[in-house]
Amino acid sequence: MSEEALDLLVERITAEILDRISFEVEASGRHVHLCRDHIDALFGKGHSLTSSRGLSQPAEFLSVERLTLVGPKGTIENVAILGPERKRTQVELSITDAKSLGVKPPVRDSGDTGGSASLILKTATGEVTLDEGVIVAHRHVHMTPEDAERFGVSDGDRVSVRVAGDRPAVFEGVLVRVSPRYRLAMHIDYDEANACGWSAGVRGRIVGPSDG
Repeated sequence: MSEEALDLLVERITAEILDRISFEVEASGRHVHLCRDHIDALFGKGHSLTSSRGLSQPAEFLSVERLTLVGPKGTIENVAILGPERKRTQVELSITDAKSLGVKPPVRDSGDTGGSASLILKTATGEVTLDEGVIVAHRHVHMTPEDAERFGVSDGDRVSVRVAGDRPAVFEGVLVRVSPRYRLAMHIDYDEANACGWSAGVRGRIVGPSDG
């Protein structure tokens, strides 16, 4: 076997091993999930969100529609709306976003919005005052049941993940979310992404359990 062929073989085996023990880390920007009543209020009765492109998790999409967030100290325009519609409206911000708006959302797992922060949502055709539903989403990793078995974890576990960016960092308390509907990927916000020097294609590896 030539030296070049050997190098290619080693590269392929290394890539296969990396795929087995790690997963892609995706940075998630500020975004909003809307319930049916709030879609109606913001865009008109019966309006359907229009897909711009699909996202990494099956059936989820970035919509063409955008909105403005209005807080006590500032506004953020052109905020992404993710579909499909949900049972409850949820706004996911980074801590930096929250400070610019003048709100103090709790760090929560997605869907846990009771007693969270409030904001005003605006479009050219409507406005909604959201009494609760604004959170900083806790870092998490999506897995299928097969992935969870391979990594030795279960739905709801908290793990420590080393993210190999330009400034490698270990993130504690990463929530494991398991469903046959998911695709393997870890999600962090842009504050966390900047902290570890994230770029597209960066991978993470579970290094142990975490208390939270």
